[in-house]
Formats: sequence, structure tokens, C-alpha cells
Amino acid sequence: MSDNKFMHAVGFFEGLPIDDPQSFIDEKKGIPEPNPTDVLVKVKAVSINPVDTKLRQDAAKNNALKVLGFDGVGEVVAKGSQATKFKVGDRIFYAGTTTRAGSNQEFQLVDEKIAALAPKHLSDEEAAALPLTSLTAFELLFEKFGLIPKENANQGKKILVVNGAGGVGSILNQLAKWAGLEVFATASPKNFEWLESVGVDHPIDYHEDLKQSLHDLGTHEVDYIAVLFDITRYLDQIKYLIKPFGHVGTIVGVHEPLDLSAWKNLSVSFDWEYMFAKTDHDYLIETQGEILALIADLAEKGVLKTTLSKVYSDGINAKNLKLATKDVEAGHMLGKVVVSGEFNGDIDTF
Repeated sequence: MSDNKFMHAVGFFEGLPIDDPQSFIDEKKGIPEPNPTDVLVKVKAVSINPVDTKLRQDAAKNNALKVLGFDGVGEVVAKGSQATKFKVGDRIFYAGTTTRAGSNQEFQLVDEKIAALAPKHLSDEEAAALPLTSLTAFELLFEKFGLIPKENANQGKKILVVNGAGGVGSILNQLAKWAGLEVFATASPKNFEWLESVGVDHPIDYHEDLKQSLHDLGTHEVDYIAVLFDITRYLDQIKYLIKPFGHVGTIVGVHEPLDLSAWKNLSVSFDWEYMFAKTDHDYLIETQGEILALIADLAEKGVLKTTLSKVYSDGINAKNLKLATKDVEAGHMLGKVVVSGEFNGDIDTF
């Protein structure tokens, strides 16, 4: 660990449009001390998620620097008095929490229970693309939908994934395929090759009517529907595509009431998934570390491939975080965008 008491950090004091010069700024702050179950991580790579942009845009003006960043990969450089899961020098990955300063800083405190050893054969950038989307996809499939998290354990079941080429979809498709499901997923036709590379059996053009598209594929109903987009835009289309006793889930908040009454007599379950709910409410947080250990194992075995699609590798700083965030805010990213390297923001020498 550095002998310096200060570190580089990238943050903001107010939620501003990404083109504003103050939307991200390079700053320095003190290196924090670990709590008993914490590890202190020297961050090597971070990825940007839609939740980063939402939390930045909604942030009120504050006198304290707000540091976001959830996906992280880095080296353990110090431990709390009760931290036993990792040793100094281990390379770990994690998705963090909304309740603490994030991975957009040189040294980050992480509760050891929510982290796992990073997949050995993946680069920092490849590993950084995995945690948040993997946890979201895993929790939706196996905790909310009740599927069995074992290879080919759910054969005969079908799932429709709306927005299948994005960050979460690109992982969820692979996990569903590994677990034995027949996977239908929507995207633009130009992204069909990507869908097939991440486990999709039947790519569907999202411009077309879903019911007709499924009918053309010889399917009228599916057992599960994962809507990885604003479900209000799809509710009328998917209302009659789910089997009795099926599950529908989404990860995107809505701004108007949802009429789910059509599913009452079908005993269809509706599931919300928000991976920060566990750390926000201190609920079974150790399960996130356990899930990431399984994700790392699947990645090591080549069952799960990283969804990394773009890298800014010349340093973690305000300039590169702005560029990567612009990519995410444009809404057309395939997979994930990662920023990596040294923290080299333009601030006063210390």
C-alpha cells in the first residue's frame, strides 16, 4: 500500500449532465481505514452501469465529494481485524454497494462478504465487466424465478429475454442456457450474432410483434419472461405470452401503475430484481460473495464468457469516466464498457 495518506478519486459535488465540466472531476481524498470485516482494495479496473448514470443524475448538490462506481477489480492491500476470507495480495472482484464510496477511487473499502476471488484467466478488464450484471441475472433467475442453479437442471423450460443484448441480458442468456433453458431474446437484427454468441437459441427482432415472432418460431407461451427494459412498453405484448404459474420479472423501475390483473387467474408471479437491495438492507449479503464465486468458476471453465465490449485502458480519471458514461447513456451498448489502468487524474501533486 502507498505510504501516502491521500489517494486519487473521481467524483462530483452535484448531479450534472455528462457534458458539464463538473459532471466528473479528479480529486484527492484520504485513504480510508478498514472496518473489522472490510478489505482495502487497490482498484485496477471499473465498469460503468446504468445505475451509475441514474444515481449521478439524481444526486443533489452536496459539500462532500460523491464517489460512485460499483463493479470493481483490484488487489487486497489491507484487512480489517475480523477479515479472514482473503489474504493481502489476492485479486478480487465485487459489485459494491450504494451505501459506501465506490470503485472510482484508488483505494476502496469493501465488506469481504460481498466479494470473491476474480477469475484467474480473465484480465482485470474482462473480470470488471462481470459482477453487477452477473449478480442481477443470477438473482432474477435462481432466487426470484426459482430455477435450479445447476447445469441442464431446468430442461424443457423456455424463457423470453427482452433487451437481450445489454449488460444484464448478455449474462442472463448465458446462465439460462447453462441451466438448461431454451432461450428466446430480443435485440436489433444487427446484434443477432452477439445474441447467439451469448447463448440465445432464438434471436427476435425487437421491432416486431413478440407474439407473432414467437408464433413463427412454433411457440405460443413461455415459462419465464425477463424484461430488462421499461416493462410499461412491453406489458400489453407479453400479457398473454406467459404460461400459467409462470414468472415475469424486471430490473427497471417504472413511473406509472402496472395493471397485472390479467395474470391473477393464471397464478403468474411478478418479480422485481434490484441487486443492491441486499446491501442496502443488510440482507443475506454473504450470498453475493457466494454467487460471484460460482460466476468465477463458470468463467474459469469457459462456460460463462465475459461481456466486455469496450475498454478505456489509459487510466481511471474523470476524462475516461465521462467517455465511458456517455457510451452507457447513449443506450446502445453491447455488453459492458470498462475503464482501467492507474488513477492518473489531473490534480495537484501530493
